[in-house]
Amino acid sequence: MAFSFDRLTESGCVAVMGILNLSPDSFYSGNRSSNPDDVLRFAEQMVEDGAHILDVGAESTRPGTKEISVELELKRLLPVISKLASRFNVQISVDTSKFEVADVVLQEGATLINDVTGLRKGKQMSETVSRHGAGIVIMHMQGTPESMQNNPEYNDVGAEVLSFLRESVKTAESTGIIPESIAVDPGIGFGKTLNHNLALIARLGQLKELKKKILLGVSRKSFIGKILDLEVEDRLEGSLAAGIAGVMNGADILRVHDVAATVRAVRVAQAIRKVNN
Repeated sequence: MAFSFDRLTESGCVAVMGILNLSPDSFYSGNRSSNPDDVLRFAEQMVEDGAHILDVGAESTRPGTKEISVELELKRLLPVISKLASRFNVQISVDTSKFEVADVVLQEGATLINDVTGLRKGKQMSETVSRHGAGIVIMHMQGTPESMQNNPEYNDVGAEVLSFLRESVKTAESTGIIPESIAVDPGIGFGKTLNHNLALIARLGQLKELKKKILLGVSRKSFIGKILDLEVEDRLEGSLAAGIAGVMNGADILRVHDVAATVRAVRVAQAIRKVNN
């Protein structure tokens, strides 16, 4: 059976995606480990806390980082993907932009690919996802992680992100990925200033035009640090506030480091949103 975001978000449920970082240079150490046993412990706690999806990344995409090789990425991923898939009754996502990596991890039990490049590298990624009947998160990013925060500019950030995602969705569907298997992500912090990020969260509902589930990743990001003048370790409350603002504006999935706190906050937001609907 093909992956479906609709099944994850039935009856207006907001899904929570827990972040597992295998890269030694990921920006937040709280969910970071290269030890498979530690990763499994992190995952077990996230599932107990209510995560619907586990998102595993082996390549840091924080500003200024360079791309790693397929071989190194797989070396980090393979010791844990099949174990996660067999042990936990949740969806396993892999955060990668390389179709070669996607092909291997989907054979190992992953069901979803989170592509921060939004399919900009060509149709090979979407063809790979389609062949496996997997899901895809299509994210907007201006530039590359190495250069994306070097003075990002837009005439209209909301319109330009929407236009990019619309074209990427067309690419995905043209290669056979079913509509229900596609989610979109405005790419908070990926080639955006503080004001760009805030505008995208405030205007998140405009992405509903695409008729796809909307994933929002704001957890502990630098724009929260700029608002609060806090380091990454102290950004939990800001992350919750930004995430719930996103939920109220139409987010269907939150990608987070702090699953338990997010699940509780989302339950309150959903109760309020349900009254409005």
